[in-house]
Amino acid sequence: MDTKTAIFIGVGVYLILMIIIGIYSAKSSGTADDFIVSGRRMPIWLCSTTLIATWFGAGPMMGAAGASYTDGLIGVIADPFGGALVMFLSGFFFVRLFRRLKLLTYIQLLENRYGKTAATIAAVGSLSSNVGWTGAMLVAFGYVFESLTGIPLEVGIIGGAVVVFIYTSAGGMWAVAVTDFVQMVIIAIGLVLLLTVVLMDVGGWSVVSAQLPEHTFRLIPLENTPEKWLNYFRAWIIFGLADLTAQTLIQRAMSARTEQVAQNSFYLAGFGYITLGLIPVLLGIIASVTMPGLSDPEKVIPTMALAHLHPLAIAIFVGALLSAIMSTTDSALLAAASVFSTNILPLFKPDASDRVRLLATRIAIPVFGTVAVVVALKFKVVYDLILDSNSVILVCITVPFIAAVWWKQANRSGALAGMIAGFITWGGTMVYAPNLPDDLLGLLACLAVMLVVTPLTQKFDPPRSILDGDGNAVEMKDRLGTLPLFRRVQ
Repeated sequence: MDTKTAIFIGVGVYLILMIIIGIYSAKSSGTADDFIVSGRRMPIWLCSTTLIATWFGAGPMMGAAGASYTDGLIGVIADPFGGALVMFLSGFFFVRLFRRLKLLTYIQLLENRYGKTAATIAAVGSLSSNVGWTGAMLVAFGYVFESLTGIPLEVGIIGGAVVVFIYTSAGGMWAVAVTDFVQMVIIAIGLVLLLTVVLMDVGGWSVVSAQLPEHTFRLIPLENTPEKWLNYFRAWIIFGLADLTAQTLIQRAMSARTEQVAQNSFYLAGFGYITLGLIPVLLGIIASVTMPGLSDPEKVIPTMALAHLHPLAIAIFVGALLSAIMSTTDSALLAAASVFSTNILPLFKPDASDRVRLLATRIAIPVFGTVAVVVALKFKVVYDLILDSNSVILVCITVPFIAAVWWKQANRSGALAGMIAGFITWGGTMVYAPNLPDDLLGLLACLAVMLVVTPLTQKFDPPRSILDGDGNAVEMKDRLGTLPLFRRVQ
């Protein structure tokens, strides 16, 4: 059997399996709550693996591998290091409260604290971010097919999108979580297999390390200039801070069976993500020595698979690549659809029944997915598109979100003023100072303005309380992630 035949058979079996799981999971998604947060019954083994899978997409498998190929560890601060950081921060500061609130999206919290205008801005930002993420994942899907089979990039993008539409629309969060579990098993096997074979073929790590540049594993900027340090700090926070507001992550905290399950799932996912995420980074560094001069470093992983693996092993590894990509794609699409049906639909149909909300969520998946296909076909890049998708979240939503949870005096006036300041600073920096990290400066502007405006507007715009999904006041004590890791709390 030649390589292309093995790949086509393996991929066909894999895609059919994903569709079957999605359709079967539809039995567990009879209401909007079941569809969006899996009835809040997700156990720790499933919650932690779906968290890793949600993050473990084309970012580490293609973008970070390409960045480490070019720049070493300093090129992958944002992902996987920033990606793991946000897991730990979320687990310690946020997820217990969100499980307690019994909401469907984090934007409902912003509406409670700041009103509909701020919530709508956040909803639009969340939608644009998730569509951008989906577009980046579909580009990666197309790259894999083009690199390994010769099928045009555009065909891979559209074909991958259709499969994700089918199983995500059918089963919702439960289908996404179960397929994520299967996908993570395939990812782990594929990555360990490729790393082992590559190290054996090149003569071991000692042979590679002896040929690496001196600063390959440097984790701080080599040039001590303000511009370099600003961009370095931006790399840490574009995932590590901005994605505190990622609906894809918060949705899993809301889906967990208990607060303890939610907390510990994030901790386990953080460790799991950085462990697995460093494998493609390491492969990119190895390839910088063994395969110098690649024209497109983002294709380094599939290129290494073709060079080092047997055709049957390549078929398995293609499944791992597709698993990584699809596990993020389905999560981003479900997040976008959940925000639409929960936060946008009520603006036009406030009395929508549960049946209408469920239907709207299902329909929104292929609709937003189609927009993401257009984005993918236009930009055809992975890592930069992922990072840029987070910019609007960072400049407008991150500070008001953190304040909504942890600052009792946070109010509507301060939040709206901060959002506007962040957006204007972001746009102005892009135009007039393109070498500076525009989204980082937008974040700082949002923070500064909110800190100034909030105390000045307390008398005529008093802060609102945090309410749960039933409109009741919520117990705000004991919400840090300090529950036991191994002993069950009754």
